[in-house]
Amino acid sequence: MREIIGGKRMKKFKKILGVLLTVVLSTAMIAGCNKAEKADSTKIVTDSKAVKEEVKGEIKKFTAFIAMPGIELPADNRITTKIAEKIGARADVKLLTGQTAKERIGVMIAGGEYPDFIVGSEGTTALINAGALVALDDYIDKYPNIKKFLKESEWNKLKQPDGHIYIIPQFGIVQGEDTATQHQDEAFWIQKRVLKWAGYPKIETVDEYFDVIQKYLAANPTTEDGQNNIGFESLSDDWRYFCIENPPMFLAGYPNDGCAVVDPTTHKASVYDKLPEAKRYYEKLNELYNKGVVDTEAFTLSYDQYMAKLSSGRVLGMVDQYWDFINAENSLKQQNLDDRTYVSLGLTLDKGVPNKYFSPSALDVGNGIAISTSCKDVEGAMKFMNDLLDPEIMTLRYWGEKDVDYQVDAEDIFSRTEKQREDFRSVDFMNKNQDRYDWFPHYEGLMADGKNTVLPSEQPDEFYATLKPIDKEVLDAYGYKKWTDFLTPVKENSAWFPLWSATNQWTADTAFGIAKQKMGDTKHQWLPKVVMAADGDFEKAWNEYMTVYDKEVDVKAYEDELTAEVARRIAVAEGK
Repeated sequence: MREIIGGKRMKKFKKILGVLLTVVLSTAMIAGCNKAEKADSTKIVTDSKAVKEEVKGEIKKFTAFIAMPGIELPADNRITTKIAEKIGARADVKLLTGQTAKERIGVMIAGGEYPDFIVGSEGTTALINAGALVALDDYIDKYPNIKKFLKESEWNKLKQPDGHIYIIPQFGIVQGEDTATQHQDEAFWIQKRVLKWAGYPKIETVDEYFDVIQKYLAANPTTEDGQNNIGFESLSDDWRYFCIENPPMFLAGYPNDGCAVVDPTTHKASVYDKLPEAKRYYEKLNELYNKGVVDTEAFTLSYDQYMAKLSSGRVLGMVDQYWDFINAENSLKQQNLDDRTYVSLGLTLDKGVPNKYFSPSALDVGNGIAISTSCKDVEGAMKFMNDLLDPEIMTLRYWGEKDVDYQVDAEDIFSRTEKQREDFRSVDFMNKNQDRYDWFPHYEGLMADGKNTVLPSEQPDEFYATLKPIDKEVLDAYGYKKWTDFLTPVKENSAWFPLWSATNQWTADTAFGIAKQKMGDTKHQWLPKVVMAADGDFEKAWNEYMTVYDKEVDVKAYEDELTAEVARRIAVAEGK
């Protein structure tokens, strides 16, 4: 996912994200979160018939449920209303509250009633197995914008064992070229004020990162208003515990396959929990926890409490996916605390190990938006999604109304005035005046005109114009043009990437599905214990953790299934 709005995963979702709308955090797409496979980079969609006139008469109203938490937009949102006037339909989007995705989906399945559209997240497989989703195969070809949204090979990858397609991935579908200016996925993050104070050092390793944070914290124990600064924050609340559990994968030089690391030569999948880098990393966190650098409340925080701490500007660094804390980042900007916003760093434990945090888009075949069997107007629902991909509507979704939210010059280039830019720094303004429908299919990269970017924050002139003095100072100090320059791009994804998408459809009626569940339970319970172990007790705590892990988790069944999936995906990529 690059940008997840209105709701991330996404990744879990994956790279879905310049500056995204604060209204929703994304997908459990979770583990890895990530992106969707890049569309043909040379193809710009120009043959979609634009919406020429506003629709007269009754506006169709669809219901939608997103099994991800977030903030719901008001019914009178200006852009929601404008889009409805243009295409004759709107969706009332509801988000997850008070339950996990599996719990909420389970209640729906038990009752047999569903909204028209549904993003099931971790409950997607259960919805498919329950017969709750409409097979889309016979509809896709009727709607040209949907048909060309993915390549034929990508549609084929979405087919379930019964041969049908039930979901449409929404995130990371790049049109034209990738124009990202901000890393949207996982990284180690550090505040700009810390980098400035330290003289803009080059930080490549975990030791260098924490050395800078410790020194800053020692010299600046409190904020200007007397609140304690927090050296390093973490999160282990529910599915978001990826913040603590998967850094070893990156630290060892692997990309975000999310569920395992894959040997590039043998193609064998292995758990990363037993890598030497895992033990070294958690031992480092244990040392820093006992020194008071890691927040003592880190492993008991709810997500809301975590976000409140980040929004206070006191947290110097953390590991997270950008889409997961974008609301806090936007809050800091709204408070004019831009020096306390974050820069992404691709760290490893040892110098010379490649950092692979910044991967190209990759298709997530396990998550997406679906139409439920409760929908009384499947054709209308498909048309709604098709119309949302129309170039004119895409512009409304991401730029707003011409001459209200942006201007167009003689060369057809979009821009905003300083007043318009300031408006879009306001969370309240965006919630009332922007609706990207980001949980529905959308492009990233370039608009259909091949000139303007989908996201205003990625338009070159707009990106630079929205930078505050501290932003320009940081970029200039490192000789960079955009925030993604802090990371080394992975040139090409492997045939199996992202492997985590395979595990989204695992169920507890298989040995490997049970292994996945027990692995998650064990790590969720023990990693905080290991980090919080008393000074001098790390080795004991680690050995106890490994003993429980080996007893509870059928590692062989887990790794064997993933290795088989790697082989299957390689064969598909090679046309076998």
